[in-house]
Amino acid sequence: MNTQVIVLNGGSSSGKSGISKCLQAVLPVPFLAVSIDSFVDSMPASLQSSDAGIEVAADGGVAVGEEFRRLEAAWMAGVAATVRAGARVVIDDVFLGGAASQQRWRQALDGLDVLWVGVRCDPQVAAGRELVRGDRASGMAASQAAVVHRGVVYDLEVDTTHTEALQCARTIAAALTD
Repeated sequence: MNTQVIVLNGGSSSGKSGISKCLQAVLPVPFLAVSIDSFVDSMPASLQSSDAGIEVAADGGVAVGEEFRRLEAAWMAGVAATVRAGARVVIDDVFLGGAASQQRWRQALDGLDVLWVGVRCDPQVAAGRELVRGDRASGMAASQAAVVHRGVVYDLEVDTTHTEALQCARTIAAALTD
């Protein structure tokens, strides 16, 4: 297996985290899992609700500021350095900027063997998951369902609307051995 990085992109509550965990279980070699949620959680509280950091509006809209972008670039470089040091990584991200977000990762991961995976989910199904989770602003899942895929180029896409995370992970794993 040559793939060093698997990038999962999808809207909030689309099933990326579950797929990531299942990939770790089904892949024949170890992959670390990193997520945009963990990155955001690692930021100081002062940046988790600020125009310099990240702001989540009452309707679920998300805006990021200059300091967020600076820290995000450092985080991406750190993830890429981890891969260059010999680890394989599954990245769980939300490309709020569509193609521009993918481009930032392309630059950070330049020279590495990457599988780009789109994780799609019907907006109403994702909204239902969002409600059950209870840790997201209402409306986030529906508002992100399509926008995160705009202009993004994938090697593979999976849809979690009616397919469980384990089956999606098996589909992704099969693509790595083809």
